[in-house]
Amino acid sequence: MSARTPDAEPLLTPAEVATMFRVDPKTVTRWAKAGKLTSIRTLGGHRRYRESEVRSLLAGIPTQRTEDV
Repeated sequence: MSARTPDAEPLLTPAEVATMFRVDPKTVTRWAKAGKLTSIRTLGGHRRYRESEVRSLLAGIPTQRTEDV
């Protein structure tokens, strides 16, 4: 029996998130440790990331602060 319900939010692996941002998976793990991205731990201890949070963060990339330029 699956614990996943039809309305459960899709979760992404570090490799999937890394592909979206074009960075190394280790960078995604560092972002999670720094609190920039929320991670969920599986029963096996692996990190997973909410797709909606990743996509909203990805959409916000062009709006970087450039005040000190």
